[in-house]
Amino acid sequence: MSVVRLEHLTKIFSGKTPAVDDFSLSIGDGEFLVLVGPSGCGKSTILRMIAGLEEATSGEVIIDDERVTDWAPKARDIAMVFQNYALYPHMTVQDNMGFALKLRHVPKTHIQEQVESTAQLLGLQEYLERKPKALSGGQRQRVAMGRALVRQPRVFLLDEPLSNLDAKLRVSMRAELARLHQRYRVTTVYVTHDQVEAMTLGDRIAVLNNGRLQQVGTPEELYLAPANRFVAGFMGSPSMNFATVSLRADDPVTVSLDGVEFAIPDALRRYPGLAQYLGSQVVLGLRPAAFSLAGPGATAVIEVVPLGVEALGDEKHVLFEAPRYRTGRAPAGADDVPVAVDDTSADRLWTAKVQQHADLAIGRPVRLAIDPCEAYFFDGNDGHAILRAEQPAVASREAQAA
Repeated sequence: MSVVRLEHLTKIFSGKTPAVDDFSLSIGDGEFLVLVGPSGCGKSTILRMIAGLEEATSGEVIIDDERVTDWAPKARDIAMVFQNYALYPHMTVQDNMGFALKLRHVPKTHIQEQVESTAQLLGLQEYLERKPKALSGGQRQRVAMGRALVRQPRVFLLDEPLSNLDAKLRVSMRAELARLHQRYRVTTVYVTHDQVEAMTLGDRIAVLNNGRLQQVGTPEELYLAPANRFVAGFMGSPSMNFATVSLRADDPVTVSLDGVEFAIPDALRRYPGLAQYLGSQVVLGLRPAAFSLAGPGATAVIEVVPLGVEALGDEKHVLFEAPRYRTGRAPAGADDVPVAVDDTSADRLWTAKVQQHADLAIGRPVRLAIDPCEAYFFDGNDGHAILRAEQPAVASREAQAA
Protein backbone atom coordinates (compact mmCIF):
# COMPACT_ATOMS: atom_id res chain seq x y z
CA MET A 1 0.00 0.00 0.00
CA SER A 2 1.26 3.44 -0.91
CA VAL A 3 0.54 7.15 -0.93
CA VAL A 4 0.47 8.78 -4.36
CA ARG A 5 0.91 12.53 -4.79
CA LEU A 6 0.41 14.34 -8.08
CA GLU A 7 1.85 17.84 -8.09
CA HIS A 8 0.90 20.34 -10.81
CA LEU A 9 0.75 17.70 -13.55
CA THR A 10 0.33 19.22 -17.01
CA LYS A 11 0.24 17.49 -20.37
CA ILE A 12 0.15 19.28 -23.72
CA PHE A 13 0.04 17.03 -26.80
CA SER A 14 -0.09 19.62 -29.57
CA GLY A 15 -1.05 23.24 -29.85
CA LYS A 16 -1.55 25.31 -26.72
CA THR A 17 -4.56 23.67 -25.09
CA PRO A 18 -3.50 21.34 -22.24
CA ALA A 19 -5.06 17.89 -22.07
CA VAL A 20 -4.28 18.04 -18.34
CA ASP A 21 -3.91 21.46 -16.76
CA ASP A 22 -2.05 21.93 -13.44
CA PHE A 23 -3.56 18.87 -11.77
CA SER A 24 -2.67 18.34 -8.09
CA LEU A 25 -4.07 15.63 -5.84
CA SER A 26 -3.01 13.36 -2.98
CA ILE A 27 -4.27 9.76 -2.90
CA GLY A 28 -4.18 8.14 0.52
CA ASP A 29 -2.70 4.81 1.55
CA GLY A 30 -5.20 2.10 0.58
CA GLU A 31 -7.68 4.59 -0.87
CA PHE A 32 -9.94 3.84 -3.83
CA LEU A 33 -9.96 7.09 -5.82
CA VAL A 34 -12.10 7.48 -8.94
CA LEU A 35 -11.28 9.93 -11.72
CA VAL A 36 -14.50 10.78 -13.51
CA GLY A 37 -15.52 13.17 -16.24
CA PRO A 38 -16.72 13.33 -19.84
CA SER A 39 -14.74 11.86 -22.71
CA GLY A 40 -11.64 13.91 -23.46
CA CYS A 41 -11.40 15.52 -20.01
CA GLY A 42 -7.88 14.13 -19.36
CA LYS A 43 -8.60 11.34 -16.86
CA SER A 44 -6.91 8.52 -18.85
CA THR A 45 -3.95 10.79 -19.57
CA ILE A 46 -3.48 11.31 -15.82
CA LEU A 47 -3.59 7.56 -15.28
CA ARG A 48 -0.99 6.98 -18.00
CA MET A 49 1.28 9.64 -16.48
CA ILE A 50 1.08 7.88 -13.10
CA ALA A 51 1.99 4.60 -14.83
CA GLY A 52 4.83 6.18 -16.78
CA LEU A 53 3.25 5.36 -20.14
CA GLU A 54 2.87 9.06 -20.89
CA GLU A 55 5.54 11.67 -20.22
CA ALA A 56 4.34 14.71 -18.30
CA THR A 57 4.97 18.10 -19.87
CA SER A 58 5.50 19.43 -16.35
CA GLY A 59 4.75 18.45 -12.78
CA GLU A 60 5.66 15.52 -10.55
CA VAL A 61 4.42 12.02 -9.72
CA ILE A 62 5.42 11.00 -6.19
CA ILE A 63 4.89 7.53 -4.70
CA ASP A 64 5.78 7.02 -1.04
CA ASP A 65 7.87 10.22 -1.05
CA GLU A 66 9.88 9.01 -4.08
CA ARG A 67 9.75 11.18 -7.18
CA VAL A 68 9.07 8.64 -9.92
CA THR A 69 8.27 11.11 -12.71
CA ASP A 70 11.30 10.06 -14.75
CA TRP A 71 11.26 6.38 -13.81
CA ALA A 72 10.49 3.69 -16.37
CA PRO A 73 7.05 2.08 -15.97
CA LYS A 74 8.44 -1.26 -14.76
CA ALA A 75 10.42 0.49 -12.01
CA ARG A 76 7.32 2.08 -10.45
CA ASP A 77 5.82 -1.21 -9.19
CA ILE A 78 2.38 -0.36 -10.59
CA ALA A 79 -0.19 -2.75 -12.09
CA MET A 80 -2.57 -1.42 -14.74
CA VAL A 81 -5.79 -2.97 -16.04
CA PHE A 82 -6.84 -1.69 -19.45
CA GLN A 83 -10.23 -1.31 -21.08
CA ASN A 84 -9.43 -3.97 -23.69
CA TYR A 85 -7.94 -6.41 -21.09
CA ALA A 86 -4.61 -6.65 -23.04
CA LEU A 87 -4.24 -10.40 -22.57
CA TYR A 88 -1.72 -12.44 -24.54
CA PRO A 89 -3.88 -14.48 -26.96
CA HIS A 90 -1.36 -17.31 -27.38
CA MET A 91 -0.99 -17.89 -23.63
CA THR A 92 -3.28 -19.79 -21.27
CA VAL A 93 -4.98 -18.05 -18.36
CA GLN A 94 -2.33 -19.46 -16.02
CA ASP A 95 0.52 -18.15 -18.16
CA ASN A 96 -1.15 -14.74 -18.58
CA MET A 97 -1.59 -14.35 -14.83
CA GLY A 98 1.94 -15.44 -13.98
CA PHE A 99 3.79 -13.70 -16.83
CA ALA A 100 4.85 -10.60 -14.84
CA LEU A 101 6.27 -12.79 -12.08
CA LYS A 102 8.12 -14.88 -14.67
CA LEU A 103 9.78 -11.72 -16.01
CA ARG A 104 10.98 -11.00 -12.48
CA HIS A 105 12.54 -14.48 -12.33
CA VAL A 106 10.31 -15.53 -9.45
CA PRO A 107 10.62 -19.30 -8.75
CA LYS A 108 8.10 -21.41 -10.65
CA THR A 109 6.66 -22.95 -7.48
CA HIS A 110 5.92 -19.49 -6.05
CA ILE A 111 4.37 -18.36 -9.34
CA GLN A 112 2.11 -21.40 -9.35
CA GLU A 113 1.05 -20.81 -5.75
CA GLN A 114 0.27 -17.15 -6.40
CA VAL A 115 -1.66 -17.89 -9.59
CA GLU A 116 -3.70 -20.70 -8.05
CA SER A 117 -4.63 -18.74 -4.93
CA THR A 118 -5.65 -15.72 -7.00
CA ALA A 119 -7.58 -17.89 -9.46
CA GLN A 120 -9.50 -19.41 -6.53
CA LEU A 121 -10.33 -15.94 -5.24
CA LEU A 122 -11.67 -14.90 -8.67
CA GLY A 123 -13.38 -18.16 -9.53
CA LEU A 124 -11.00 -18.97 -12.38
CA GLN A 125 -9.66 -22.36 -11.29
CA GLU A 126 -11.43 -24.29 -14.05
CA TYR A 127 -10.23 -21.88 -16.76
CA LEU A 128 -6.48 -21.91 -16.05
CA GLU A 129 -5.69 -24.04 -19.11
CA ARG A 130 -7.92 -22.07 -21.49
CA LYS A 131 -6.77 -19.32 -23.80
CA PRO A 132 -8.47 -15.88 -23.85
CA LYS A 133 -10.49 -16.61 -27.02
CA ALA A 134 -12.31 -19.38 -25.12
CA LEU A 135 -13.44 -17.01 -22.35
CA SER A 136 -16.39 -14.65 -22.01
CA GLY A 137 -15.90 -10.91 -21.56
CA GLY A 138 -16.41 -11.13 -17.81
CA GLN A 139 -13.95 -14.00 -17.50
CA ARG A 140 -11.33 -12.10 -19.50
CA GLN A 141 -11.82 -9.13 -17.22
CA ARG A 142 -11.26 -11.32 -14.17
CA VAL A 143 -8.08 -12.71 -15.74
CA ALA A 144 -6.83 -9.16 -16.29
CA MET A 145 -7.60 -8.35 -12.65
CA GLY A 146 -5.92 -11.58 -11.54
CA ARG A 147 -2.77 -10.77 -13.48
CA ALA A 148 -2.59 -7.46 -11.61
CA LEU A 149 -3.34 -9.01 -8.21
CA VAL A 150 -0.67 -11.70 -8.59
CA ARG A 151 2.00 -9.01 -8.82
CA GLN A 152 1.04 -7.50 -5.43
CA PRO A 153 1.91 -3.99 -6.66
CA ARG A 154 2.11 -0.76 -4.71
CA VAL A 155 -0.64 0.85 -6.79
CA PHE A 156 -3.49 -0.40 -8.99
CA LEU A 157 -4.50 1.67 -12.02
CA LEU A 158 -7.76 0.74 -13.79
CA ASP A 159 -8.71 2.43 -17.05
CA GLU A 160 -12.46 1.95 -17.69
CA PRO A 161 -12.17 -1.81 -17.11
CA LEU A 162 -15.91 -2.49 -17.21
CA SER A 163 -16.94 -0.49 -20.27
CA ASN A 164 -16.92 -3.52 -22.60
CA LEU A 165 -19.26 -5.58 -20.40
CA ASP A 166 -23.03 -5.80 -20.59
CA ALA A 167 -25.14 -3.97 -18.00
CA LYS A 168 -25.80 -6.93 -15.69
CA LEU A 169 -22.18 -8.05 -15.72
CA ARG A 170 -20.99 -4.51 -14.99
CA VAL A 171 -23.05 -4.52 -11.81
CA SER A 172 -21.62 -7.84 -10.63
CA MET A 173 -18.06 -6.79 -11.54
CA ARG A 174 -18.49 -3.55 -9.59
CA ALA A 175 -19.33 -5.63 -6.54
CA GLU A 176 -16.32 -7.86 -7.26
CA LEU A 177 -13.98 -4.87 -7.48
CA ALA A 178 -15.30 -3.45 -4.22
CA ARG A 179 -14.82 -6.82 -2.50
CA LEU A 180 -11.26 -7.19 -3.81
CA HIS A 181 -10.33 -3.72 -2.66
CA GLN A 182 -11.82 -4.33 0.76
CA ARG A 183 -9.69 -7.46 1.06
CA TYR A 184 -6.36 -6.18 -0.26
CA ARG A 185 -6.63 -2.42 0.45
CA VAL A 186 -4.18 -1.60 -2.35
CA THR A 187 -4.10 2.08 -3.30
CA THR A 188 -6.27 2.25 -6.42
CA VAL A 189 -6.93 4.88 -9.07
CA TYR A 190 -9.94 4.06 -11.24
CA VAL A 191 -10.90 5.94 -14.41
CA THR A 192 -14.47 5.99 -15.72
CA HIS A 193 -16.91 8.28 -17.50
CA ASP A 194 -19.81 6.50 -15.76
CA GLN A 195 -20.81 8.52 -12.68
CA VAL A 196 -22.80 5.54 -11.33
CA GLU A 197 -19.57 3.52 -11.19
CA ALA A 198 -17.85 6.46 -9.53
CA MET A 199 -20.56 6.84 -6.88
CA THR A 200 -20.69 3.13 -6.02
CA LEU A 201 -16.95 2.36 -6.00
CA GLY A 202 -15.01 5.41 -4.87
CA ASP A 203 -13.89 6.31 -1.36
CA ARG A 204 -13.39 9.70 -2.98
CA ILE A 205 -14.16 11.01 -6.45
CA ALA A 206 -12.22 13.60 -8.44
CA VAL A 207 -14.32 15.28 -11.13
CA LEU A 208 -12.50 16.66 -14.18
CA ASN A 209 -13.55 18.84 -17.07
CA ASN A 210 -11.35 20.17 -19.87
CA GLY A 211 -8.24 18.90 -18.11
CA ARG A 212 -8.91 20.71 -14.83
CA LEU A 213 -9.93 19.40 -11.45
CA GLN A 214 -13.40 20.68 -10.60
CA GLN A 215 -13.95 19.08 -7.19
CA VAL A 216 -12.78 16.17 -5.08
CA GLY A 217 -14.69 14.59 -2.21
CA THR A 218 -16.75 11.63 -1.08
CA PRO A 219 -19.70 10.57 -3.24
CA GLU A 220 -22.08 12.14 -0.72
CA GLU A 221 -20.21 15.45 -0.72
CA LEU A 222 -20.22 15.72 -4.50
CA TYR A 223 -23.91 14.85 -4.73
CA LEU A 224 -25.17 17.01 -1.87
CA ALA A 225 -22.76 19.94 -2.12
CA PRO A 226 -21.48 20.29 -5.71
CA ALA A 227 -18.86 23.00 -6.07
CA ASN A 228 -20.21 24.31 -9.36
CA ARG A 229 -22.81 23.81 -12.03
CA PHE A 230 -20.69 21.32 -13.98
CA VAL A 231 -20.28 18.96 -11.01
CA ALA A 232 -23.97 19.30 -10.13
CA GLY A 233 -24.97 18.36 -13.66
CA PHE A 234 -22.50 15.50 -13.98
CA MET A 235 -23.08 13.73 -10.65
CA GLY A 236 -26.48 12.08 -10.42
CA SER A 237 -28.60 10.12 -12.87
CA PRO A 238 -30.67 11.50 -14.48
CA SER A 239 -28.71 14.73 -14.30
CA MET A 240 -29.78 17.92 -12.57
CA ASN A 241 -32.12 20.33 -14.38
CA PHE A 242 -31.10 23.99 -14.73
CA ALA A 243 -32.92 27.24 -15.51
CA THR A 244 -32.18 30.93 -15.06
CA VAL A 245 -34.59 32.41 -12.52
CA SER A 246 -35.24 35.74 -10.87
CA LEU A 247 -35.04 36.24 -7.09
CA ARG A 248 -37.43 38.67 -5.44
CA ALA A 249 -36.58 40.05 -2.00
CA ASP A 250 -39.87 39.14 -0.39
CA ASP A 251 -40.27 37.53 3.01
CA PRO A 252 -39.73 34.69 2.29
CA VAL A 253 -37.55 35.04 -0.82
CA THR A 254 -39.53 34.26 -3.97
CA VAL A 255 -38.31 32.51 -7.13
CA SER A 256 -39.93 33.19 -10.50
CA LEU A 257 -39.71 30.26 -12.92
CA ASP A 258 -41.54 30.12 -16.22
CA GLY A 259 -44.34 32.33 -14.92
CA VAL A 260 -44.63 30.31 -11.71
CA GLU A 261 -43.64 31.93 -8.43
CA PHE A 262 -42.79 29.99 -5.29
CA ALA A 263 -41.15 30.77 -1.98
CA ILE A 264 -37.90 29.27 -0.66
CA PRO A 265 -38.41 28.60 3.08
CA ASP A 266 -35.72 30.25 5.24
CA ALA A 267 -33.81 31.05 2.06
CA LEU A 268 -31.24 33.45 3.51
CA ARG A 269 -30.55 31.19 6.49
CA ARG A 270 -30.22 28.07 4.35
CA TYR A 271 -28.38 29.82 1.47
CA PRO A 272 -26.53 32.81 3.02
CA GLY A 273 -24.87 33.67 -0.29
CA LEU A 274 -28.24 34.36 -1.95
CA ALA A 275 -28.42 37.76 -0.26
CA GLN A 276 -26.23 39.40 -2.90
CA TYR A 277 -28.45 38.07 -5.71
CA LEU A 278 -31.78 39.44 -4.47
CA GLY A 279 -33.47 41.43 -7.22
CA SER A 280 -31.32 39.78 -9.89
CA GLN A 281 -30.98 36.42 -11.62
CA VAL A 282 -29.30 33.16 -10.64
CA VAL A 283 -29.28 29.63 -12.03
CA LEU A 284 -31.70 27.28 -10.30
CA GLY A 285 -30.86 23.57 -10.13
CA LEU A 286 -33.47 20.89 -9.47
CA ARG A 287 -32.74 17.17 -9.40
CA PRO A 288 -35.41 14.94 -10.98
CA ALA A 289 -36.39 13.71 -7.52
CA ALA A 290 -37.43 17.27 -6.56
CA PHE A 291 -40.60 16.83 -8.68
CA SER A 292 -43.81 14.96 -7.98
CA LEU A 293 -47.29 14.86 -9.44
CA ALA A 294 -49.11 17.96 -8.19
CA GLY A 295 -51.82 17.34 -5.62
CA PRO A 296 -54.66 19.70 -4.64
CA GLY A 297 -52.61 21.60 -2.05
CA ALA A 298 -49.44 22.03 -4.10
CA THR A 299 -48.14 25.61 -4.40
CA ALA A 300 -45.04 25.47 -6.64
CA VAL A 301 -46.59 23.89 -9.74
CA ILE A 302 -45.57 23.92 -13.40
CA GLU A 303 -47.64 22.50 -16.24
CA VAL A 304 -45.64 20.57 -18.80
CA VAL A 305 -46.24 18.39 -21.84
CA PRO A 306 -44.25 15.12 -21.69
CA LEU A 307 -41.95 14.64 -24.67
CA GLY A 308 -41.04 11.20 -23.39
CA VAL A 309 -42.10 8.82 -20.64
CA GLU A 310 -39.66 6.13 -19.45
CA ALA A 311 -41.16 3.36 -17.31
CA LEU A 312 -38.38 1.84 -15.19
CA GLY A 313 -40.46 -0.49 -13.05
CA ASP A 314 -40.14 1.20 -9.65
CA GLU A 315 -40.50 4.72 -11.06
CA LYS A 316 -41.17 6.70 -14.21
CA HIS A 317 -39.08 9.43 -15.80
CA VAL A 318 -40.90 12.28 -17.51
CA LEU A 319 -38.96 14.23 -20.15
CA PHE A 320 -40.25 17.69 -20.97
CA GLU A 321 -39.10 20.97 -22.42
CA ALA A 322 -36.94 23.00 -20.05
CA PRO A 323 -38.81 26.02 -18.67
CA ARG A 324 -37.62 29.47 -19.66
CA TYR A 325 -37.95 32.46 -17.42
CA ARG A 326 -40.75 34.18 -19.32
CA THR A 327 -43.91 35.22 -17.52
CA GLY A 328 -47.11 33.86 -18.99
CA ARG A 329 -45.44 31.36 -21.29
CA ALA A 330 -47.79 28.49 -22.12
CA PRO A 331 -46.65 24.86 -22.35
CA ALA A 332 -46.15 23.34 -25.77
CA GLY A 333 -49.12 21.60 -27.33
CA ALA A 334 -49.28 17.99 -28.42
CA ASP A 335 -48.53 18.97 -32.02
CA ASP A 336 -45.19 20.43 -30.88
CA VAL A 337 -43.88 17.14 -29.51
CA PRO A 338 -40.76 16.26 -31.57
CA VAL A 339 -40.47 12.90 -33.28
CA ALA A 340 -36.78 12.61 -32.38
CA VAL A 341 -34.37 14.36 -30.03
CA ASP A 342 -30.79 15.10 -31.12
CA ASP A 343 -27.86 16.09 -28.88
CA THR A 344 -28.55 19.80 -29.26
CA SER A 345 -32.22 19.61 -28.37
CA ALA A 346 -31.44 17.20 -25.51
CA ASP A 347 -29.90 20.15 -23.65
CA ARG A 348 -33.36 21.71 -23.64
CA LEU A 349 -34.94 18.78 -21.84
CA TRP A 350 -35.72 18.43 -18.15
CA THR A 351 -36.38 15.14 -16.38
CA ALA A 352 -38.69 14.48 -13.45
CA LYS A 353 -39.03 11.29 -11.42
CA VAL A 354 -42.56 10.27 -10.46
CA GLN A 355 -44.20 7.21 -8.96
CA GLN A 356 -44.43 4.04 -11.02
CA HIS A 357 -48.25 4.03 -11.30
CA ALA A 358 -48.53 7.62 -12.56
CA ASP A 359 -50.92 7.89 -15.53
CA LEU A 360 -48.76 9.67 -18.11
CA ALA A 361 -48.73 9.90 -21.90
CA ILE A 362 -46.59 11.73 -24.43
CA GLY A 363 -48.27 14.96 -25.50
CA ARG A 364 -50.82 15.01 -22.67
CA PRO A 365 -50.26 17.93 -20.22
CA VAL A 366 -49.44 17.10 -16.62
CA ARG A 367 -48.97 19.27 -13.52
CA LEU A 368 -45.74 18.78 -11.59
CA ALA A 369 -45.07 20.09 -8.09
CA ILE A 370 -41.59 21.34 -7.15
CA ASP A 371 -40.13 20.83 -3.67
CA PRO A 372 -38.50 24.21 -2.89
CA CYS A 373 -36.37 22.64 -0.16
CA GLU A 374 -34.55 20.60 -2.84
CA ALA A 375 -33.38 23.65 -4.79
CA TYR A 376 -29.74 24.35 -5.66
CA PHE A 377 -28.45 27.75 -6.77
CA PHE A 378 -25.47 28.74 -8.93
CA ASP A 379 -23.92 31.98 -10.09
CA GLY A 380 -25.03 32.77 -13.64
CA ASN A 381 -21.58 33.95 -14.74
CA ASP A 382 -18.95 31.50 -13.51
CA GLY A 383 -21.28 28.71 -12.36
CA HIS A 384 -19.95 28.44 -8.80
CA ALA A 385 -22.38 27.01 -6.26
CA ILE A 386 -24.17 29.14 -3.71
CA LEU A 387 -23.67 26.56 -0.98
CA ARG A 388 -26.23 25.59 1.59
CA ALA A 389 -25.34 26.61 5.12
CA GLU A 390 -25.69 23.07 6.46
CA GLN A 391 -23.45 21.58 3.78
CA PRO A 392 -19.64 21.51 4.03
CA ALA A 393 -17.71 23.67 1.63
CA VAL A 394 -16.06 20.74 -0.10
CA ALA A 395 -14.94 22.56 -3.23
CA SER A 396 -11.28 22.19 -4.04
CA ARG A 397 -9.14 25.25 -4.42
CA GLU A 398 -8.95 24.55 -8.15
CA ALA A 399 -12.70 24.35 -8.43
CA GLN A 400 -13.22 27.67 -6.68
CA ALA A 401 -10.71 29.32 -8.96
CA ALA A 402 -12.22 27.82 -12.14
